[in-house]
Amino acid sequence: MTSPLTPTNRPESSTLRVLYFAQVAERTGQRQETWDWPQEGTVQQWTDALLERHPNLSDMAGRLHVAVNQFHAKPTDPVRPGDEVAVFEPVTGG
Repeated sequence: MTSPLTPTNRPESSTLRVLYFAQVAERTGQRQETWDWPQEGTVQQWTDALLERHPNLSDMAGRLHVAVNQFHAKPTDPVRPGDEVAVFEPVTGG
């Protein structure tokens, strides 16, 4: 059985498609970008790389959420070449 984080239709690639939402998009100045990501890492490693790439997000680090291939991800989940990674703040309603 294939995990939702490891789809069988993932393209062969050494890049990630990275999507930014809401205030994260405002601070990065873009809604999406492509990253070189030639080998598997973890969501935590990817988040560390995000904060290096966009240091103006550092004050948001504790509240950022990550989805990999449209599934909410934990810090220990894998991020593999060809994945789509989305980063956003939690949304509340009322």
